[in-house]
Amino acid sequence: MPHDTHDHDHDHDPLEQGAALRVRALEELMVAKGLVDPAAMDAIVEYYETETGPRNGAAVVARAWSDPDFKEWLLRDGSAAIASMGFTGFQGEYMRVVENTDTVHNIVVCTLCSCYPWPVLGLPPTWYKSPAYRARTVREPRVVLSEFGVELPKEMRVQVWDSTAEIRYLVLPQRPSDTEGETPEALAARVTRNGMIGTARV
Repeated sequence: MPHDTHDHDHDHDPLEQGAALRVRALEELMVAKGLVDPAAMDAIVEYYETETGPRNGAAVVARAWSDPDFKEWLLRDGSAAIASMGFTGFQGEYMRVVENTDTVHNIVVCTLCSCYPWPVLGLPPTWYKSPAYRARTVREPRVVLSEFGVELPKEMRVQVWDSTAEIRYLVLPQRPSDTEGETPEALAARVTRNGMIGTARV
């Protein structure tokens, strides 16, 4: 939905804030008592941030690239299509998939908090939650994209999608032209987390 048409009151949910504070306090206590190695904890977070979740999303994209019927379903009802592959859960209940084309490039942001589709993308990257990304992506999306190394033709339209507590977005990148005959596994290996956020092209 357009970036200025929703309410982010959930960002200030005292229950969520309290839970986050308790988790942080527990983490610090366990580290202080030597029960947890900070490096090991960082490695676990990195795994869930870059491997598990994004691999789910990559499988969805690869199937859409190789199965026209699934692609049509995915674009029509992202929640149901993604759930059919077993990727459901908290922060992924209501999904909309938007397709990059020759004329449109999509990028996802959450302007007032960090709504993010965990079941298909894992943990949100730090930059996705940063105030600079949240504010600047709406105001100057082409500049933000260029900072990620994405240079788009002037005639290509950039569409910014603002995630909410009610709906989250996944970008369906364009299939690379040199992938004819590749297996779904090989296709999935080409898909990146940033490509499914819209801050990279596949």
